[in-house]
Amino acid sequence: MAVVSLYQKQKKIYPRAVSGLFMTWRWAFVWTTQLLFYGLPWIGWNDRQAVLFDLGARRFYIGPLVLYPQDFIYLTGVLVISAYALFLFTAVAGRLWCGYACPQTVYTELFMWVERKIEGDRAARMKLDEAAWTVDKAWRKSAKQFAWVAMSLWTGFTFVGYFTPIKTLAAEAVTLGFGPWEWFWVLFYGLATYGNAGFLREQVCKYMCPYARFQSAMFDKDTLIITYDAERGEPRGSRSKKADPTKLGLGACIDCSLCVHVCPTGIDIRKGLQYECIGCAACIDVCDGVMDKMGYARGLVRYDTQNGLRQHLGRGQMWRRVLRPRVLVYSSILALILAAGFASLLMRTPFKVDVVRDRASLARLVDEGRIENVYRLQVMNATESRQHYKVSVDGMKGIGLAESPAIQIEPAQAIWVTLAVRVPPESARAVGSGAHPIQFQIDLLDDVAGKTVRASITEKSTFVVPR
Repeated sequence: MAVVSLYQKQKKIYPRAVSGLFMTWRWAFVWTTQLLFYGLPWIGWNDRQAVLFDLGARRFYIGPLVLYPQDFIYLTGVLVISAYALFLFTAVAGRLWCGYACPQTVYTELFMWVERKIEGDRAARMKLDEAAWTVDKAWRKSAKQFAWVAMSLWTGFTFVGYFTPIKTLAAEAVTLGFGPWEWFWVLFYGLATYGNAGFLREQVCKYMCPYARFQSAMFDKDTLIITYDAERGEPRGSRSKKADPTKLGLGACIDCSLCVHVCPTGIDIRKGLQYECIGCAACIDVCDGVMDKMGYARGLVRYDTQNGLRQHLGRGQMWRRVLRPRVLVYSSILALILAAGFASLLMRTPFKVDVVRDRASLARLVDEGRIENVYRLQVMNATESRQHYKVSVDGMKGIGLAESPAIQIEPAQAIWVTLAVRVPPESARAVGSGAHPIQFQIDLLDDVAGKTVRASITEKSTFVVPR
């Protein structure tokens, strides 16, 4: 009986270390992103953490900004900006995000660096894996796993530090006194980092990431991609450094397969563009090194466009076609959204107000036949200094507050204020029974005396006149 396997067995990929211009750029992004990720929670601002998403208090601190759930529009803006930036980068130069700044790429690069330091480069790792278990192999494998686990747990700890003050979290870590949710997210995020960067690696990019599947919809023939110049490189074949490839009938490719050995997803770029390619340009760096050693011109593997390769376009011609209408439209939209977002933040009112008519207290008659409705106002101070406010009401003749309390709110706090609004009987008779629109005006004062109004918010509500 024949056994048919439904799944192709995957060979383990052993990427070889490489150096060059694009690898330098990759490491620059690794250092930049990780210094930001691990460093931001430890930066202070006004006696608090500079970046803190306090879900319990429903306040989000980003530098000088204090955001509330009502500022959800800014999260929407960030997502829209991210989407358009991804469209723009992909239309210009393919999978730049994947190759240089994606967390999967960044952490895989870090984990492989640790692996190389402990186990050696490609040939040494392959030899170590095939060898029998010895003391040397055991300590190298154990040391690597210990380093990976430590990096993963520190990553999970830092992630939680964006939601729980990290200094408090560090004090809890000394005694292992985390709360249930803190334990869950430290371990969950740490396990995700350990599994994805340590073991799954290229499988995430090839099979789990949806971007690999729909990237072709954002590519066209003028998108910069990593390409192999088959016209120059074929027919490939090995030869000595002193040999003349023209006399041998060979192209520039010496068939060393180093471009395959350095590829983190294990593809052969000489077979053309493939969805598994993450655009890391490691093959460009290693091929340029080989060309230098052979005395050939660089660029056998390079960033180029399909039109540029087929039509033999010069660099200037290629770049003029890269900056095509599609790219300019994406750039313009992105610039407009960024400008609108920054303008909105600059003009943002430093406090927020929600008005709710108290449903537990119906409209009622009070002294002198006046009709009273009760409202609850939530006033949120979005600054980090104590603020003073004044409330007034308008919309009906003679309408006013039973009392006009002085409202004082501490930095980045919110309070509920109960206000009784009254209308004289003649105004009520003039408008008749039913719900009538009114407006509350909340003024931010410069001090307790309130001689200067710094900002105002108007909130609509309704006043109910009973039958």
